[in-house]
Amino acid sequence: MEYTVGNQWAGGFQGSVTLTNHGPALTGWRLGFAFPGGQRVTQGWGAKWSQTGASVTAANETWNGALATGTAVTAGFVASWAGANPAPASFTLNGAVCGPDPGGPTDPPEPPEPADGPPVLTVAGNRLVDQNGATRRMLGVNRSGGEFMCVQGHGIFDGPVDDASVKAIADWNANTVRIPLNEECWLGLDNIAPAYRGAAYIDAVKALVRRVEAHGMTPVVELHWSWGQYTGNSAGCSDIHASCQKPMPDARYSPAFWTSVANTFKDDRRVVFDLFNEPYPDRATGTAAQAWTCWRDGGDCPGIGYEVAGMQDLLDAVRATGARNLVLVPGVAYANDLSQWLAYAPSDPAGNLAAAWHVYNFNACAGEACWDTTLAPVAARVPLVAGEIGENTCGHGFIDRVMRWFDARALSYLGWTWNTWNCSSGPALISDYNGTPTAYGTGLRDHLRALD
Repeated sequence: MEYTVGNQWAGGFQGSVTLTNHGPALTGWRLGFAFPGGQRVTQGWGAKWSQTGASVTAANETWNGALATGTAVTAGFVASWAGANPAPASFTLNGAVCGPDPGGPTDPPEPPEPADGPPVLTVAGNRLVDQNGATRRMLGVNRSGGEFMCVQGHGIFDGPVDDASVKAIADWNANTVRIPLNEECWLGLDNIAPAYRGAAYIDAVKALVRRVEAHGMTPVVELHWSWGQYTGNSAGCSDIHASCQKPMPDARYSPAFWTSVANTFKDDRRVVFDLFNEPYPDRATGTAAQAWTCWRDGGDCPGIGYEVAGMQDLLDAVRATGARNLVLVPGVAYANDLSQWLAYAPSDPAGNLAAAWHVYNFNACAGEACWDTTLAPVAARVPLVAGEIGENTCGHGFIDRVMRWFDARALSYLGWTWNTWNCSSGPALISDYNGTPTAYGTGLRDHLRALD
């Protein structure tokens, strides 16, 4: 039995309990403990939480009740405290007293110190940890431009990406920058202007990655726009080229893109890979099962006229290079639906896979009830990263709710986007590249700066 305190703030803290079953297989479990300092559980996940007086109970959910010998389960919670926050002295499992893991200390060990600089992120259960074993969160912004400027013939990035502009991102207390990319520009296809394709494009991306790391932040490189003609439901364009968001990556170029990107960055595990921006095979196919099967396996997907590369295909392309970098895998419905993510998740031989999710105030899953139902089970099993959060209100009331929900569970999120646009063309965090925030951006900036 392991009890851990994560983030702690005035009047509240986030904690977790991890049960490792060293006995016979269980078909259900019920943990009990008493808070010695008057703490009160206010919300929880990964279990059905209840509290009477000092006594706390965490009972399994329907989806995590089975616990084989040698396996573990983690449940998390948020609680209030005042004065002191001592750990529970003992725990029960299904009514019987249980102790620490064999050979482990009675008291929880001191948490490791975070590594200096941008971390090498790896998956440990449902957490991201660095090379020292310290729990880390990815908190920051998207830097749009690399996905569209080159294919439109205007350049490589939208606005400056020099040292000063990257430092301005770091000054918001951001620790992560997501960099959307275009597969045709990276691969140097002939429809892209020579100045913006192939080696010139790759060198520009590598230089931006180095600047992000130089300012202590994690770079996330991501496939945003891809090849393949799609004119069906919710089509963004009729062009066969990588000039808009397609429902799925293509088998013709997308695996080659990831082979090249992985080879470029595999010796720098501080770089994170995000496989595909916003899949939406559900808009093209007839059933949820068809959509999720297409999402994972690719091939000839109903409603999509080109051969699709599934998430497993892209992950296989990355791992075939020997790259062990952290990989983010988004869900369907423009990455807003994770309801079947656990059931269809690709198999990763490196065991370094996290779920990616996007949310805007106009999405279907844009409220706490949906998040509690569909996100919490995923976050209880694997790390969850909200790769894009935003709203079209020119304010920050919606993302404030998203950040509160994610903070309570020590999860990761990135604001869209570090570009000087306006409310009519998309959520823009800044009005200039010195980092002056818009009214919307003020919410993210002030929140990041207030975090430990």
